[in-house]
Amino acid sequence: MTDMELTEAIRTRHAVRKYTDKPLEAEKIESLVKAIDNANAESGLHIQLALNEPKAFSSGILKYGAISGVKNYFVMAGKKGRDVEEKVGYYGERLVLLAQTLGLNTCWVGLTFKEIQDAFTLAEGEEVHCVIALGYGVDGGKQHPVRPIEKFVEADAPLPDWFKSGMEAALLAPTAMNQQKFKFLYHGDGKVTAEPTSSLTGKSYLYYDLGIVKCHFEIGAGKDHFVWA
Repeated sequence: MTDMELTEAIRTRHAVRKYTDKPLEAEKIESLVKAIDNANAESGLHIQLALNEPKAFSSGILKYGAISGVKNYFVMAGKKGRDVEEKVGYYGERLVLLAQTLGLNTCWVGLTFKEIQDAFTLAEGEEVHCVIALGYGVDGGKQHPVRPIEKFVEADAPLPDWFKSGMEAALLAPTAMNQQKFKFLYHGDGKVTAEPTSSLTGKSYLYYDLGIVKCHFEIGAGKDHFVWA
């Protein structure tokens, strides 16, 4: 994927919760599987693609963000730990953006699904962190409200244009219940820090969200312009 394709995917991709019966084409599955293999090799995660499996979302229980028609999804599996959770968010969002460039729709799902044991495998010490619904949506979803950059930034120096572009991309990132509990710190000399802005209580998606927004920031800012401090 080119930076231009990824940037366009960031702008056009929205969460989709209702899907049609249209099957995924073989060439698109091949592209997704190749990307999963690359992500696992880089990250140490155990991401898997479940195909033609409708039971994970068939409970019929009405909850926040209820999803219907899903038969395909990414299983975001790996070890436990905050660093792993951040990788799940980062590499999962890379897959989400790839799916968008392929004309597919997606939705991050943390709670409203059942783990279907024959749909994936886990090594010792691994767990399913979340899944990402995948397929052809009934519609393209809706953009969540975009808040001002200033609410999410602390800076020790004037903000360069690349940082602003990175923040514009980060604010388009999906986060749990659209809460956007993160901030970016610009230290000058191309050094950037990103961190959550909420304490951890109970089941939290803060570090998954952090990985997602850092993925977006890198694409918007351009990796050559900065380093993570």
